[in-house]
Amino acid sequence: MVALAAWVIAFAVGSVVGVARTVPNRLVRTLATTYVELFRNIPLLVQMFLWYFVLPELMPVEVGRWMKRDMPNPEFSSAVLCLGFYTASRVAEQVRAGIESLSIGLSHAGYASGLTTSQVYRYVLLPISYRLIVPPMTSEFLTIFKNSSLALTIGLLELTAQSQQISEYTFNSFEAYTAATVIYVVIALSTTVLMHLLESRLRIPGFISKDER
Repeated sequence: MVALAAWVIAFAVGSVVGVARTVPNRLVRTLATTYVELFRNIPLLVQMFLWYFVLPELMPVEVGRWMKRDMPNPEFSSAVLCLGFYTASRVAEQVRAGIESLSIGLSHAGYASGLTTSQVYRYVLLPISYRLIVPPMTSEFLTIFKNSSLALTIGLLELTAQSQQISEYTFNSFEAYTAATVIYVVIALSTTVLMHLLESRLRIPGFISKDER
């Protein structure tokens, strides 16, 4: 649940930031680049602590008190936001790379047809680039799923934390961690197979194909 909720944030924010890194406006590109470099270069574990322990202290008193005491399941919210905005910086790089891998002639053709910049991105660049970046986006999804295990450091009982708790209460460490490992492997393999099928379905003739890699 943590990984899925965080992925929604990561994909939405990452798409916006990735597009912003390629627009003609220099200020917008600089702001997007700053976001990517900031979130990508701070260790995820440190960011998890910052979201959970530090952010409430930086907010106005009433808001901070609500975040620490009254907000339902603050561990879940902090973990989702942390993973979402951190992974968004990685998704943004995939989106940027996908757009920049396309021939500039596509953009020129769009402008020559009378399209605006937003229309060129919407109807020309993004539909193609998203198809090209299915493999790296699959990798990012699997990464966010595995990174969700760090949420145990702020007290969230996700899969790894639940395995640890079962191990401590029952002393069946081997069984608990083996079950967690199997679940991780099954989810990872299932996702890989599904995304491979999606990639095959969305492959565009004339671009990089399976046989050309």
